[in-house]
Amino acid sequence: MAVCCDLEADINGEETFLLDKKIICSFSGRLSKLFGKSTGANRNKVIFNDFPGGAENFELISRFCYNKGEIDINPSNISLLYSAAEFMEMSKSVSGNCNLLEKTKKCIEELGYWTWPDLLVALKHCQEMQQVATSSGILEKCLDSIVGRLAITGEASPCASTSSPDSSGLRLSCDTRSTESLKNSFSRANWWFEDLSVLSPNLVEMLVKSMVSRKYNQVIISRFLLYYQKSKFFTASSDEKRQVLEIVIDGLYTLDPSCISCKSLFGILRVVLNLNISKSSRNKLECMIGSQMDQATLDNLLIPSPSGTSYLYDVNLVLRFLKAFLREGGWRLSPTRMKKVASLMDLYIAEVAPDPFLRFSKFLALVVPLPDSARDCWDELYHAIDVYLEVHAGLSEEEKLKICCALNYEKLSSDACVHLSQNAKFPSKSSVQALVSQQLKLKNLLQGTKNSKSDMNSPCKLNETRGKAKKGEGSEQIVLYSGRLDISGDNGNLRAHLQGMQWRVIELEKLCKKMQAQMAKLMKSKTPTTHSTARSLPRLCS
Repeated sequence: MAVCCDLEADINGEETFLLDKKIICSFSGRLSKLFGKSTGANRNKVIFNDFPGGAENFELISRFCYNKGEIDINPSNISLLYSAAEFMEMSKSVSGNCNLLEKTKKCIEELGYWTWPDLLVALKHCQEMQQVATSSGILEKCLDSIVGRLAITGEASPCASTSSPDSSGLRLSCDTRSTESLKNSFSRANWWFEDLSVLSPNLVEMLVKSMVSRKYNQVIISRFLLYYQKSKFFTASSDEKRQVLEIVIDGLYTLDPSCISCKSLFGILRVVLNLNISKSSRNKLECMIGSQMDQATLDNLLIPSPSGTSYLYDVNLVLRFLKAFLREGGWRLSPTRMKKVASLMDLYIAEVAPDPFLRFSKFLALVVPLPDSARDCWDELYHAIDVYLEVHAGLSEEEKLKICCALNYEKLSSDACVHLSQNAKFPSKSSVQALVSQQLKLKNLLQGTKNSKSDMNSPCKLNETRGKAKKGEGSEQIVLYSGRLDISGDNGNLRAHLQGMQWRVIELEKLCKKMQAQMAKLMKSKTPTTHSTARSLPRLCS
């Protein structure tokens, strides 16, 4: 059959083809409608500005037409051929059973039976022509098949059982990877990481969504995302790194928080600090870190302040972490977790307190958020406040009082209270409050000691205690100050008065310790039998 060139096709401005109009129209419904039954000798010209796959793909479908519907459909060209077949309307209504659209559809339906290397090849070409592959639905089906294969194989690599004879190179790569994975301590569950790390960020986003919807192991998903981020950073530009990080962060945010360690999140944060990622992704990362703040260390929090700021560390960032912890933690905020965060914050506050550029409002914001119950002892926080007041001597009395109001004086040790009472950097009201609180604590302790003594069954033990008091311990009795303190006078008189209170507190502590020692001695003298107790009574009462 004679072949003429009566059709000129300009494909996306890339290349022009000279074709036999009759042959092409016998397979393409689009061109058949365009030219009808015209058989004029004049050459016609058609211009396509949006042909899927460009000139290379148009050449493929031209070969299909000239070869009477015969063409090799494989993973590397199926997405392009399917899209071109739809574009050119190469359906059964035009050429009967010998039509490209039906052939490509049939191959796609069998996609679930493809080997792992074939799926990778198809996915790679879908990535190159993502818009075409997405519109045709091939990309989604290919990803679903990939995830389904991973779910079925579990921890075992399918390379040895599914590789086709034509993919020996890929099979060798898989075998080599399996051997090397043992040397590199890779988990068997991670065998596919390297294969899929070549995907674009957009495809990884689609892959992760598909995995989550299929309830794939989220711990493995998080590991893959971290592996993907590291592998992409070797050759990526700044813009590519930013895009990769945003996809990784957004992907991790969809997972259960327990599936990724706090250490890994801080590792991502260190990278993020040097890149201008989106505010949304940054907020997600901070929320994830904040929800696991009880697992952080002091070194994690000591992040240098952004350029252009005068203070040493990024206090605002830590405050956002703390806010996220209190907000995102919800019902998971157990007393143990709260105390871990409080201990961490005390260390951090002590570290930033000497910074002369740390504003009062920021320091106060660090001190006040956690509830009283988060700390069993407030000594560390007191010492941090002491350092801050020393460095920031220019604070007003009102500002000092606001900071001191954050202290729980009842949970300060005796040494801390004594130190505070002599500390001229603190407001006088704080010194009085600390001593009064300590006196009440010791008074309660003394009262508890007396009650314990009165509960002892033997009258001789009571007489023995009174006897000892008569023999000289009565001179050690201390009367607690119970009058009303006047703090309206000058600081000199007030300090002198406080020193007197301080002396009473110290003496009271000594007395309590002696009484406790007596109690311990008396309790130790008790024996299991009645006879031995009776023998000891005369000696005790003498």
